[in-house]
Amino acid sequence: MTTNEETPADLRRRGLAKMTEVYGWEFEDGPGEHFAVTADHLFADIWSRPALTVRERRLLLLGALTAQGNVDVAEIQIGAALRNGELSEEQLREIALFLCHYVGWPAGTKLDGTVGKVIAQERRKK
Repeated sequence: MTTNEETPADLRRRGLAKMTEVYGWEFEDGPGEHFAVTADHLFADIWSRPALTVRERRLLLLGALTAQGNVDVAEIQIGAALRNGELSEEQLREIALFLCHYVGWPAGTKLDGTVGKVIAQERRKK
């Protein structure tokens, strides 16, 4: 959460650090207002709130993205969850099956296919 003593540079550093934690790769500062809001608000403030863990937020995000049909964006979250050790391959498959029953079979099946794709990619990296 933003404090009164925090400078804009401190806020940006905190946001970049949280982005690095969430995605598992090093983030550097980026140009433009969209990046500024993403780093300074979404990650420095929202993803940093103490009531939910990164894993819990990622689970919610996977459900929301699947429900909206944005499985291509979920691919980033799946890879990060695997790399960060937040979710196992089995858990990701179970999430897809579970979501089939709540957001529709086609959407959940699409997520399952994306999970399989990301798992294969991550295994090739090892």
